[in-house]
Amino acid sequence: MNSAPSPAALAIDAVETGLANAGYIANRQIATAVHLAQRLEKPILVEGPAGVGKTELAKAVASWTGLELIRMQCYEGLDESKALYEWKYGKQLLYTQILKDKIGEVLGTTQTLADALERLHAFGDVFYSEPFLEPRPLLHALRRPKGCVLLIDEIDKADPEFEAFLLEILSDYQVSIPEIGRVSAIVPPLVFLTSNAVRDLGDALKRRCLHLHIGFPEPKLEARIVETRVPGVAPSLRRQIVHFVHHLRTLDLKKLPSVSETIDWARALVLLHATELEADLVRETLNVLLKYEADMQLAMGQTMDLLGKVRREAPLPG
Repeated sequence: MNSAPSPAALAIDAVETGLANAGYIANRQIATAVHLAQRLEKPILVEGPAGVGKTELAKAVASWTGLELIRMQCYEGLDESKALYEWKYGKQLLYTQILKDKIGEVLGTTQTLADALERLHAFGDVFYSEPFLEPRPLLHALRRPKGCVLLIDEIDKADPEFEAFLLEILSDYQVSIPEIGRVSAIVPPLVFLTSNAVRDLGDALKRRCLHLHIGFPEPKLEARIVETRVPGVAPSLRRQIVHFVHHLRTLDLKKLPSVSETIDWARALVLLHATELEADLVRETLNVLLKYEADMQLAMGQTMDLLGKVRREAPLPG
């Protein structure tokens, strides 16, 4: 007699269903990681090749949960003034000019230089207060009253110094602003960090995150993804597309075709009214899948062999 599913299993099932409704086909490992991140309030570090759906996962979670998506794209030279906050210097300048015009009224009642300096110092503090603060993505995410999904995209492209700066936010969902003090999250955001392994990330960052590796999916799962994203492709052609790409990834290519490129190829073949994979059609559209000339030349030389494998594994009906 089969026992009833546990509450945890049902919760993970709900994540899978929710992501599917948002257009993201997740395997059990992905759904489990998202469930744990929600319950443990821990960030997820999502690693894997480009184009396998790391960024799309965060977007799908935001869509499914109804939370605002706040995305911060990382790059070399990114610092806290661009990621956390900066001061509205134009507004400060304008108010400084107003103060200059009113300086006589402001200082008119002071009797000594010390009194005048103290009065001016009070205005200086005003210029570094909340009305002059310009929030950037990280501060904006901490202040969302209902929480949000915070996507820190391609963290491996940022400098190690910026990675270290993130540690307080990732562990305590708070940050310190010297002029204002500590800002803590109203509702902790659900954080996704993505990495394409451009460089190794520090152990301190990894300790603060759940780890999730998304690799190239098995043909059955990739076929489901293509079906969701390209509903116009016939089932028989979809199977051929997925099996061809699967075998293409076994070649010694400089850049293996990603899931996003499989989707693009399926869309291209639908536009060309293809009903099955033929050698000439494959060669004419390889540039959708492959991005280097050497890879294309290698694949062209293997086209007939690859198509033979595809037809044995995914024959046309009838």
